Amino acid sequence: MSTQMLTYLFVGLSFALYIGIAIWSRASTTKDFYVAGGGVHPMVNGMATAADWMSAASFISMAGIISFIGRDGSVYLLGWTGGYVLLALLLAPYLRKFGRFTVPDFIGERYYSGAARIVAVVCLIFVSFTYVAGQMRGVGIVFSRFLEVDVSTGVIIGMAVVFMYAVLGGMKGITYTQVAQYCVLIFAYMVPAVFISIMITDNPIPQLGFGSEVNDGSGLSVLQKLDAVLLDLGFSAYTEGSKSTIDVFAITAALMFGTAGLPHVLVRFFTVPKVSDARLSAGYALAFIAILYTTAPAVASFARLNLVDTVHNTPYEQAPEWFGNWENTGLIAWQDKNDDGIMQYGAGVALSPAKPAFTEQTGTHGQRLLENKPTAVANELYIDRDIMVLANPEIAGLPGWVIALVAAGGVAAALSTAAGLLLVISSSISHDLLKKTLLPKITEKQELLYARLAAAVAVCIAGLFGIYPPAFVAQVVAFAFGLAAASLFPALLLGIFSKRANKEGAISGMLVGLIFTFTYIVYFKFAAPELNTAEFWLWGISPEGIGTIGMILNFVIAITVSRLTSKPPQSVLELVDNIRIPSGAKAATHH
Repeated sequence: MSTQMLTYLFVGLSFALYIGIAIWSRASTTKDFYVAGGGVHPMVNGMATAADWMSAASFISMAGIISFIGRDGSVYLLGWTGGYVLLALLLAPYLRKFGRFTVPDFIGERYYSGAARIVAVVCLIFVSFTYVAGQMRGVGIVFSRFLEVDVSTGVIIGMAVVFMYAVLGGMKGITYTQVAQYCVLIFAYMVPAVFISIMITDNPIPQLGFGSEVNDGSGLSVLQKLDAVLLDLGFSAYTEGSKSTIDVFAITAALMFGTAGLPHVLVRFFTVPKVSDARLSAGYALAFIAILYTTAPAVASFARLNLVDTVHNTPYEQAPEWFGNWENTGLIAWQDKNDDGIMQYGAGVALSPAKPAFTEQTGTHGQRLLENKPTAVANELYIDRDIMVLANPEIAGLPGWVIALVAAGGVAAALSTAAGLLLVISSSISHDLLKKTLLPKITEKQELLYARLAAAVAVCIAGLFGIYPPAFVAQVVAFAFGLAAASLFPALLLGIFSKRANKEGAISGMLVGLIFTFTYIVYFKFAAPELNTAEFWLWGISPEGIGTIGMILNFVIAITVSRLTSKPPQSVLELVDNIRIPSGAKAATHH
């Protein structure tokens, strides 16, 4: 069977499984729709949380970014896993004890204010739409290559599938679908990693292969070989970072605290039966996530080595099959600058502007011609970082079924997170904005209908973001984490651990953090991209890391304003005590 047919089969079967699960576990009440009825086993919830959290950014883009920027890419590994530990220790059990459906629900009640609830909804929508843009872009990339359609059509197909099971099943459908998606994505990530580790180092465990000697007789380890190869081509060494220490610290912190403030991950802890299960499911999730995250650095380095081996100094007519396959998607391109018919890969941007715009004509060697004018550097290859994990099995010449499996895994990773995010958007609109604020008299049936309508509208907006993406998948997602760190995390943390924090402090903190971070990102990424360099950044902190400063601003303003205004009412102080003190502890202290 051809690779193309295997891909259709694997992706088709996985879709049938997801939609079947959604129909089998259809939500019939708002509790089912929002929190899966609150009866999910901690291990099942851990697996679903891992799938929810390991998005297209983790599966598709993270190793791709690491393979191109080397050591600097470790900020994604450190930030995302570290954030998960924060979430498990500082927020998950307390929010579960509070026992409401959504993050704005907690903020609205803890800060005894409809205005605080609405500000939280606004923050949540900003964060979720920024994040879901990256997922839809990931879906588009997978489909564009493996279903041989363009990226926009791929996004539309992805929208249709997500619509089917997120709108039908709600959280109940999504939970069990995500368990299936975790199994698909982790298997799809590990199988090619094991194959390629054996090919390059003779070691079947990728995490150990990463530190082993390359089996080419050179006596060099993987990283030493990669450093030597890249330095020869004019790149900087793979193991040396170019980012400043403060920027690395800021990006890692923004990703960590942003993880702990991500609404679609927090809501997963409302689906377990009791408080202790929330901590337990966070532990399970961390173990499931670690399998992929400890493998990603190995996948990144193997992919870069394979790429250089297969394309550099290769005549275009003898280009490997995978190159032509990906060239058709517009995510890889070659421009023959010296008319020698040989592909040169070296330091520097190959095209100007950096995205290829293909024409209908072909060049003398059969390559697709580009509208871009060539730049003066020796590099002739444009490679979209987001293709590295997906193309890796093809670059390494692995069997067709492995390539098809990776396609199914990439789709699973993107769709699982997209569904979780869309559910959070729809529940915050139907539950927090309509039921709790604007239309308090609506019935449960009407609330469920509004939740489904909100999910449908959110799918369409998410699709638009996927078709017109602002950056690479992992970078778009990094902005979402920055916004979450600057807006929601301080309000949640102070709400649990500070009795003095009041509504005035929380609202002003969230607004300042969100507006400052959003403005900084938009200014450097979209308004004045030519100034997006370290010399113009505030204290040398990039847009990916500015959420850390936004978060500090939020904390300072929230604490200062809370001190200058009146204390929260007694009922709120009792609520904080009730969230923080384990059940039965008060009774025990009175004996």
